[in-house]
Amino acid sequence: MRAEDYPYFDAPFLAFAHRGGPLLPENVGRENSLHAFVRAVDLGYRYLETDVHATADGVLVAFHDDRLDRATDGTGLIADLPWAEVQQARIGGLEPIPTMAEVFETFPGVRFNIDIKSPTAVLPLVEAIVAHRAQQRVCVTSFGGDRLAAFRRRMGTHVATGMSRFEVARTRFVPLLPRLGPAPGVVLQVPVRSTIAGRQVPIVTPGLIRTAHATGRQVHVWTIDEPDEMHRLIDLGVDGLISDRIDVLREVLIDRGLWWEG
Repeated sequence: MRAEDYPYFDAPFLAFAHRGGPLLPENVGRENSLHAFVRAVDLGYRYLETDVHATADGVLVAFHDDRLDRATDGTGLIADLPWAEVQQARIGGLEPIPTMAEVFETFPGVRFNIDIKSPTAVLPLVEAIVAHRAQQRVCVTSFGGDRLAAFRRRMGTHVATGMSRFEVARTRFVPLLPRLGPAPGVVLQVPVRSTIAGRQVPIVTPGLIRTAHATGRQVHVWTIDEPDEMHRLIDLGVDGLISDRIDVLREVLIDRGLWWEG
């Protein structure tokens, strides 16, 4: 499968509101909340990025951290807590944590980039996607290769998937690994650079983009908040940007003739 085989990728350029865009002034302290997602959609965003965990009783929630402590007024590991307790926590002391079912139902015309953050979230995510008939409006990613493989075993090629860290490394350093077969993901979602063996190594390079495009894949870069860097990456040929400064990204894409509201 190639990215072009999925309707998900039919925009001229993919602009993602990372966790709803927490650096938008009205979203500060409200990451991954329905409030943040609504503000992003009001700006015209049709791609929202979120993460998922499962509670102890299997409720799938849109939340980044494995613990409640940093982003909410609650405490504890989500995987150890029942939904009845998790739903009492407030993001930034203000907003409830949404379930992924709520997110799908609130934004029926929106596409989602979903990062699986825990092994226990795989099956609830599959069930949520099927229940909401969302196969064509999600792309599922994970740093964890085991999580991604488990998701692919259940969904096959019905849902677009990104590439794990190892799969990205195979693509980035393909001259060093010529005997490995192709990775199944149709998009590389990567930082500009990463620390490897104690030094900063560029990840997004012209060679990586050429290799990705030659094999029918897209390249999305995170988390990009500065306009100069947005312009540089667009000029380099990336296919999408993931940003906390969704107001800035919108302005840049309008200026470049790449803004798309579906």
